[in-house]
Order: sequence, then structure tokens, then C-alpha cells
Amino acid sequence: MVTKLPSAIEYAAQEAAYPALTIVDVLAEQAAISAAYDNQVLMNVNEGCVRLAVFEEAYRWHHHPESEEMFLVVQGRLEIDLADGRCLELAPWQSVVIPAGTIHRTRAVGRTVNLTYEKQHAHTVFVERTASASSPVRSREK
Repeated sequence: MVTKLPSAIEYAAQEAAYPALTIVDVLAEQAAISAAYDNQVLMNVNEGCVRLAVFEEAYRWHHHPESEEMFLVVQGRLEIDLADGRCLELAPWQSVVIPAGTIHRTRAVGRTVNLTYEKQHAHTVFVERTASASSPVRSREK
């Protein structure tokens, strides 16, 4: 079964599930997710947002032209492939910042839960890999 992933427009349009001054039980939020992929904006912070991502597979190659992206793994293992061939491997309670414009994809090793901080309504550009190319190439936005 193929998971339906959001388009760039759907991803950017997501609004925060909780307003300021609301206590959010992140453990309960992630435990309630049974889908193979779920990525939602929990709350806004200044010009950024905190997302909760729960997934069991690889996400598409992409980049955010104007936004850095910070990953904090809460549960499981997260591998972040970079277009230059490097792979960053994060265990629970490890974190990394992906600079704006850096082409990357995330891959869950089993069920993975992570918190992500990025610019609110961050623009996402998806890219694709060709069989003959060793690095991703740009594709049109969807």
C-alpha cells in the first residue's frame, strides 16, 4: 500500500492544531497516530512552527528554499539522506539542523517519531532521483 503524502501546497497550508498557552501532551499525540505517515503542525512559535512527524518509511527528496529545518528524534531512528551522498543517523534525543536550500530526504528505521521546527508555511520544493543520476534532480512542484 502506498501512503498518500501531502503536496507542497497542502504541507505549507497546514495550520497549528493548538493555540498559545495550550499544554500539548506530545506523548499522547504520537500514541494516537496509527497511520504509516502523519505530519502535523502542533503549534506556532514566532515565525516558525513545531511539527510532529510519525512515520515508518522514506519521505520524498525535497528542500525548503527559505527555511532551515530542525529535527529532534523522540522515538525510533531517523536517517536523513543528503544530496551529496552523506547520511545523518539520529537516535532518540539527538537533533540536527538542515540548512535552507539543502536537498534531503528523511527515512524512518521502524516507527519513528520526531519534532521538527521550521518557518511557518515553509515553501517546499520536491525533487526526484533518476536511475542514472547519483544525486537528486529538480522536479516540478505538485
